[in-house]
Amino acid sequence: MTEPRVRLDDLGAWLIKGNADLVDLTARFARDPQVTTWCVRPGYRARMMSAGQPIVFWASGSRGRLPYGLWGIGRVTGPAEPGPPGQPWSVPLDLPILAEQDRVPRQRLRADERFVALEVFRQPQAANPSYLTVAQFAALRTHLSI
Repeated sequence: MTEPRVRLDDLGAWLIKGNADLVDLTARFARDPQVTTWCVRPGYRARMMSAGQPIVFWASGSRGRLPYGLWGIGRVTGPAEPGPPGQPWSVPLDLPILAEQDRVPRQRLRADERFVALEVFRQPQAANPSYLTVAQFAALRTHLSI
């Protein structure tokens, strides 16, 4: 059996994605820049999520339409849980979306060699949650102006 890739001793932050080509994230976050819950895929990663862990929001979509990349940073507030029958799992969050000028564009992170192994770059279509290692999360904070 393959050993899970994410380990708590090297978990810097969880990463959840939203696709702005499928949902108007700009309008959604203009109305309410606070993310209190997000869907996650059931599995060992979702079961590892717990209150207090850092989490970041990654906006994805067609390149060139919007400055996709890191749009928010916050904390997990509880364990991921199954939804009602037929509905996805979700995780409770305290995750404010950053003001546009404070967001970190994907291109800037791609140009930083510390992110060469970032899972969201290697597997952009992977299900939520993705993750950053301790080193990647520390490097990410150097790009934040908040």
